[in-house]
Amino acid sequence: MKIDIVTLFPDMFLGPFQESIIKRAQDRGLLEIGLHQLRDFTTDRHRTVDDTPYGGGAGMLMKPEPIAAAITSVRRNNPDAKVVLLSPQGEPLSQQLAQEFSAMPGLILICGRYEGVDERVRTTLCDYTVSIGDYVLSGGELAAMVVVDTVTRLLPGALGSSHSAADDSFSDGLLEYPQYTRPVVFNDLAVPEVLLSGNHAEIARWRRQESLVATARTRPDLLKTARLSDKDRSYLSRMEERGQ
Repeated sequence: MKIDIVTLFPDMFLGPFQESIIKRAQDRGLLEIGLHQLRDFTTDRHRTVDDTPYGGGAGMLMKPEPIAAAITSVRRNNPDAKVVLLSPQGEPLSQQLAQEFSAMPGLILICGRYEGVDERVRTTLCDYTVSIGDYVLSGGELAAMVVVDTVTRLLPGALGSSHSAADDSFSDGLLEYPQYTRPVVFNDLAVPEVLLSGNHAEIARWRRQESLVATARTRPDLLKTARLSDKDRSYLSRMEERGQ
Protein backbone atom coordinates (compact mmCIF):
# COMPACT_ATOMS: atom_id res chain seq x y z
CA MET A 1 0.00 0.00 0.00
CA LYS A 2 1.21 3.51 -0.75
CA ILE A 3 0.27 6.45 1.47
CA ASP A 4 1.22 9.99 0.45
CA ILE A 5 0.96 12.84 2.95
CA VAL A 6 0.73 16.48 1.92
CA THR A 7 1.79 18.72 4.79
CA LEU A 8 3.51 21.94 5.78
CA PHE A 9 5.56 20.04 8.38
CA PRO A 10 6.92 16.80 6.88
CA ASP A 11 9.63 16.50 9.54
CA MET A 12 6.94 15.84 12.16
CA PHE A 13 6.50 12.36 10.69
CA LEU A 14 10.11 11.22 10.68
CA GLY A 15 10.27 9.91 14.25
CA PRO A 16 6.88 8.14 14.44
CA PHE A 17 7.29 6.50 11.04
CA GLN A 18 10.71 5.08 11.93
CA GLU A 19 9.49 3.06 14.88
CA SER A 20 7.48 -0.04 15.69
CA ILE A 21 4.85 -1.51 13.36
CA ILE A 22 4.95 1.26 10.77
CA LYS A 23 8.72 0.87 10.32
CA ARG A 24 8.46 -2.91 10.10
CA ALA A 25 5.67 -2.66 7.51
CA GLN A 26 7.87 -0.40 5.39
CA ASP A 27 10.89 -2.68 5.80
CA ARG A 28 8.79 -5.66 4.66
CA GLY A 29 7.55 -3.82 1.59
CA LEU A 30 3.96 -3.81 2.82
CA LEU A 31 3.77 -0.03 3.07
CA GLU A 32 5.33 2.88 1.23
CA ILE A 33 5.02 6.39 2.67
CA GLY A 34 5.67 9.60 0.77
CA LEU A 35 5.97 13.00 2.48
CA HIS A 36 5.31 16.09 0.40
CA GLN A 37 5.96 19.71 1.42
CA LEU A 38 2.90 21.72 0.36
CA ARG A 39 4.99 24.87 -0.24
CA ASP A 40 6.75 23.05 -3.08
CA PHE A 41 3.52 23.35 -5.07
CA THR A 42 3.12 27.12 -4.81
CA THR A 43 3.91 29.47 -7.70
CA ASP A 44 4.81 32.76 -6.02
CA ARG A 45 8.21 33.73 -4.61
CA HIS A 46 6.85 33.82 -1.06
CA ARG A 47 5.55 30.22 -1.37
CA THR A 48 2.16 31.35 -0.07
CA VAL A 49 -0.24 28.64 1.06
CA ASP A 50 -2.83 30.69 2.98
CA ASP A 51 -4.96 33.81 2.70
CA THR A 52 -7.64 35.72 4.60
CA PRO A 53 -11.19 34.29 4.49
CA TYR A 54 -13.88 36.00 2.44
CA GLY A 55 -16.52 37.51 4.70
CA GLY A 56 -14.02 38.28 7.43
CA GLY A 57 -13.13 36.40 10.55
CA ALA A 58 -10.07 35.49 12.54
CA GLY A 59 -7.20 33.44 11.19
CA MET A 60 -6.13 32.34 7.74
CA LEU A 61 -7.38 29.68 5.35
CA MET A 62 -5.30 27.33 3.23
CA LYS A 63 -5.60 28.19 -0.45
CA PRO A 64 -6.98 25.60 -2.88
CA GLU A 65 -4.43 25.97 -5.71
CA PRO A 66 -1.34 24.51 -3.96
CA ILE A 67 -3.36 21.59 -2.61
CA ALA A 68 -4.80 20.86 -6.06
CA ALA A 69 -1.33 20.99 -7.59
CA ALA A 70 0.03 18.68 -4.91
CA ILE A 71 -2.72 16.11 -5.45
CA THR A 72 -2.18 16.17 -9.23
CA SER A 73 1.56 15.66 -8.80
CA VAL A 74 1.30 12.91 -6.18
CA ARG A 75 -1.30 11.02 -8.19
CA ARG A 76 1.24 10.40 -10.95
CA ASN A 77 2.85 7.76 -8.71
CA ASN A 78 -0.27 6.82 -6.76
CA PRO A 79 -2.96 6.90 -9.47
CA ASP A 80 -5.66 4.89 -7.71
CA ALA A 81 -5.33 6.60 -4.34
CA LYS A 82 -8.30 8.08 -2.52
CA VAL A 83 -7.83 11.59 -1.15
CA VAL A 84 -8.53 12.08 2.55
CA LEU A 85 -8.75 15.52 4.17
CA LEU A 86 -8.02 15.53 7.90
CA SER A 87 -10.45 18.00 9.48
CA PRO A 88 -12.55 18.42 12.65
CA GLN A 89 -15.55 18.68 10.30
CA GLY A 90 -15.04 15.15 9.00
CA GLU A 91 -16.70 11.84 9.76
CA PRO A 92 -15.24 10.11 12.81
CA LEU A 93 -12.42 7.68 12.16
CA SER A 94 -13.63 4.21 13.08
CA GLN A 95 -12.24 0.70 12.85
CA GLN A 96 -14.67 0.04 10.01
CA LEU A 97 -13.38 3.04 8.06
CA ALA A 98 -9.78 2.01 8.76
CA GLN A 99 -10.56 -1.44 7.37
CA GLU A 100 -12.04 0.20 4.28
CA PHE A 101 -8.89 2.28 3.83
CA SER A 102 -6.61 -0.73 4.34
CA ALA A 103 -8.22 -2.49 1.37
CA MET A 104 -7.42 0.40 -0.97
CA PRO A 105 -4.30 0.50 -3.16
CA GLY A 106 -3.35 3.92 -1.86
CA LEU A 107 -4.26 7.02 0.10
CA ILE A 108 -3.36 10.70 -0.17
CA LEU A 109 -3.72 12.44 3.19
CA ILE A 110 -4.15 16.21 3.23
CA CYS A 111 -3.13 17.87 6.50
CA GLY A 112 -5.06 21.05 7.20
CA ARG A 113 -3.60 23.96 9.16
CA TYR A 114 -4.59 27.43 10.37
CA GLU A 115 -8.39 27.86 10.36
CA GLY A 116 -8.80 25.05 7.84
CA VAL A 117 -8.92 24.79 4.06
CA ASP A 118 -10.98 26.43 1.35
CA GLU A 119 -14.28 24.52 1.18
CA ARG A 120 -13.75 23.80 -2.52
CA VAL A 121 -10.86 21.53 -1.58
CA ARG A 122 -13.20 19.33 0.41
CA THR A 123 -16.05 19.32 -2.11
CA THR A 124 -14.10 18.92 -5.36
CA LEU A 125 -10.74 17.36 -4.56
CA CYS A 126 -11.31 14.95 -1.67
CA ASP A 127 -13.02 11.58 -1.46
CA TYR A 128 -13.22 11.56 2.35
CA THR A 129 -13.09 14.08 5.17
CA VAL A 130 -12.04 12.44 8.42
CA SER A 131 -11.79 13.53 12.05
CA ILE A 132 -10.06 11.57 14.82
CA GLY A 133 -12.19 13.06 17.60
CA ASP A 134 -14.29 15.90 18.92
CA TYR A 135 -11.43 18.24 19.70
CA VAL A 136 -9.23 20.66 17.78
CA LEU A 137 -5.56 20.04 16.95
CA SER A 138 -3.08 22.58 15.65
CA GLY A 139 -3.10 20.77 12.32
CA GLY A 140 -3.84 17.53 10.54
CA GLU A 141 -0.39 16.01 10.98
CA LEU A 142 -1.11 14.16 14.22
CA ALA A 143 -4.43 13.00 12.80
CA ALA A 144 -2.64 11.70 9.71
CA MET A 145 -0.26 9.72 11.93
CA VAL A 146 -3.26 8.12 13.64
CA VAL A 147 -4.79 7.17 10.29
CA VAL A 148 -1.51 5.66 9.06
CA ASP A 149 -1.06 3.68 12.27
CA THR A 150 -4.58 2.24 12.39
CA VAL A 151 -4.52 1.39 8.68
CA THR A 152 -1.03 -0.14 8.78
CA ARG A 153 -1.84 -2.65 11.50
CA LEU A 154 -4.67 -3.96 9.32
CA LEU A 155 -2.39 -4.73 6.37
CA PRO A 156 -1.86 -8.50 6.01
CA GLY A 157 1.46 -9.43 7.60
CA ALA A 158 2.04 -6.08 9.32
CA LEU A 159 1.56 -7.47 12.82
CA GLY A 160 3.45 -10.70 12.22
CA SER A 161 2.15 -14.22 12.68
CA SER A 162 1.63 -14.03 16.46
CA HIS A 163 -1.09 -11.39 16.50
CA SER A 164 -4.26 -10.66 14.58
CA ALA A 165 -5.94 -7.28 14.30
CA ALA A 166 -9.23 -9.18 14.30
CA ASP A 167 -8.85 -9.48 18.10
CA ASP A 168 -8.50 -5.73 18.67
CA SER A 169 -11.12 -3.50 20.24
CA PHE A 170 -13.82 -2.37 17.78
CA SER A 171 -13.00 -5.18 15.31
CA ASP A 172 -16.45 -6.66 15.99
CA GLY A 173 -18.00 -3.47 17.33
CA LEU A 174 -17.12 -4.15 20.98
CA LEU A 175 -14.35 -3.11 23.34
CA GLU A 176 -11.71 -5.75 23.96
CA TYR A 177 -11.90 -8.03 27.00
CA PRO A 178 -9.46 -7.61 29.94
CA GLN A 179 -6.02 -9.14 29.49
CA TYR A 180 -3.63 -10.57 32.12
CA THR A 181 -0.05 -11.88 32.22
CA ARG A 182 2.41 -13.05 34.90
CA PRO A 183 2.47 -12.90 37.88
CA VAL A 184 -0.72 -14.68 38.86
CA VAL A 185 -1.16 -12.34 41.84
CA PHE A 186 -0.29 -8.63 41.73
CA ASN A 187 -1.28 -6.08 44.38
CA ASP A 188 -3.43 -8.79 46.00
CA LEU A 189 -5.41 -9.21 42.77
CA ALA A 190 -5.39 -12.62 41.11
CA VAL A 191 -5.81 -13.52 37.48
CA PRO A 192 -9.38 -14.87 36.91
CA GLU A 193 -9.34 -18.63 37.41
CA VAL A 194 -11.00 -19.34 34.09
CA LEU A 195 -7.89 -18.03 32.27
CA LEU A 196 -5.75 -20.58 34.14
CA SER A 197 -8.12 -23.49 33.48
CA GLY A 198 -6.94 -24.48 30.02
CA ASN A 199 -10.60 -24.81 28.98
CA HIS A 200 -10.57 -22.88 25.71
CA ALA A 201 -14.34 -22.91 25.28
CA GLU A 202 -14.87 -21.42 28.73
CA ILE A 203 -12.11 -18.87 28.15
CA ALA A 204 -13.74 -17.80 24.88
CA ARG A 205 -17.12 -17.49 26.61
CA TRP A 206 -15.61 -15.47 29.48
CA ARG A 207 -13.81 -13.13 27.08
CA ARG A 208 -16.94 -12.51 25.06
CA GLN A 209 -18.95 -11.73 28.17
CA GLU A 210 -16.25 -9.41 29.50
CA SER A 211 -16.23 -7.58 26.17
CA LEU A 212 -19.97 -7.09 26.49
CA VAL A 213 -19.57 -5.86 30.08
CA ALA A 214 -16.79 -3.39 29.19
CA THR A 215 -18.74 -2.03 26.23
CA ALA A 216 -22.02 -1.71 28.14
CA ARG A 217 -20.32 0.19 30.96
CA THR A 218 -17.97 2.43 28.99
CA ARG A 219 -19.34 2.75 25.44
CA PRO A 220 -23.00 1.64 25.43
CA ASP A 221 -23.47 3.51 22.17
CA LEU A 222 -21.41 0.84 20.41
CA LEU A 223 -23.97 -1.83 21.24
CA LYS A 224 -26.41 -0.27 18.77
CA THR A 225 -24.24 -1.30 15.81
CA ALA A 226 -22.18 -4.20 17.22
CA ARG A 227 -22.58 -7.68 15.77
CA LEU A 228 -24.45 -9.39 18.61
CA SER A 229 -25.67 -12.97 18.78
CA ASP A 230 -28.82 -14.10 20.58
CA LYS A 231 -26.57 -15.29 23.43
CA ASP A 232 -24.99 -11.85 23.62
CA ARG A 233 -28.37 -10.13 23.83
CA SER A 234 -29.56 -12.59 26.47
CA TYR A 235 -26.45 -11.95 28.56
CA LEU A 236 -26.89 -8.17 28.27
CA SER A 237 -30.52 -8.51 29.35
CA ARG A 238 -29.48 -10.49 32.42
CA MET A 239 -26.89 -7.84 33.22
CA GLU A 240 -29.52 -5.13 33.00
CA GLU A 241 -31.90 -7.08 35.21
CA ARG A 242 -29.18 -7.45 37.83
CA GLY A 243 -28.42 -3.75 37.61
CA GLN A 244 -24.83 -4.29 36.47
